[in-house]
Amino acid sequence: MASNFFYNLAIKREVKTYLQDNEDLVVSAETMDVFLTGSWRSWFSQSDFKPMEIESFDGLSLRGYYLEAEEPTNKTVVFAHGYLGKARDMALYGQYYYEDLGYNIFTADLRGHGESEGEYIGFGWHDRLDYLDWIDEIIAMQGPDTEIILHGLSMGGSTVLMTSGEELPSNVKAVVADSPFSSTYDLFDYQMEQMFNLPDFPLLPITSKITEMRANYSLYDASALNQVEHAELPILYLHGGKDTFVPTSMAQELYENTHSETEIHIFDEASHGEAIVMYEEEYLDTLYTFIEKHMD
Repeated sequence: MASNFFYNLAIKREVKTYLQDNEDLVVSAETMDVFLTGSWRSWFSQSDFKPMEIESFDGLSLRGYYLEAEEPTNKTVVFAHGYLGKARDMALYGQYYYEDLGYNIFTADLRGHGESEGEYIGFGWHDRLDYLDWIDEIIAMQGPDTEIILHGLSMGGSTVLMTSGEELPSNVKAVVADSPFSSTYDLFDYQMEQMFNLPDFPLLPITSKITEMRANYSLYDASALNQVEHAELPILYLHGGKDTFVPTSMAQELYENTHSETEIHIFDEASHGEAIVMYEEEYLDTLYTFIEKHMD
């Protein structure tokens, strides 16, 4: 059955090779060099990240990693990585928060990724509940005056947006979503057309039913677009203008449907997740200005 194929292809936890030659994920040679051999990799491996573990609402063991700032601070950034990624991938961003801003760093393996358990990928939906638990864990560790900013990339960007629509403790001050998709259904619809030249009907509705039976969520549930309509936190959207993997129009739609204070910045020539390298100074200026405005 084709729908079963698409579930296994995208959602079931297993080694996936179908994106290896995807033209929509092509980045510049400079960006690829930073991704593969940048100083952030040695920074992560040489830093004293403390392993953390929680049990999810559905009984999974989830792993996270915490790095205390060099000087005592009540400010912590909580990262969420992208599809098929790992917690350590966010060290590319964490190094700036740590060295420039003096923040504590927390980064987690999302369910179905890295050292965390899970037989399926949550595309942000169940992950949003996991992040509520991680946030509580950080507040318990740091104390009631801690201030938290959520920062996610790609699927992680959608994860923090889905989290933003939940009832959050007042310690969470702001959200940064880099290259997020609007909803899992819309992303799959777009990718089926891009990769296979197929319409969404009838395969996606059936795939959604299979996902509901096997992973306990539907593709319709996992919607950042629905969640940001309930968000009360300030949100910064960052997206590449040449992103054809998660189209720039999705960030624009999210921005237009966010009811809380929001900003959007498009990096004209950047492809998916490339802005931090291609537009480093512009990216950091935009990020730091937003943080200065919303973190006490």
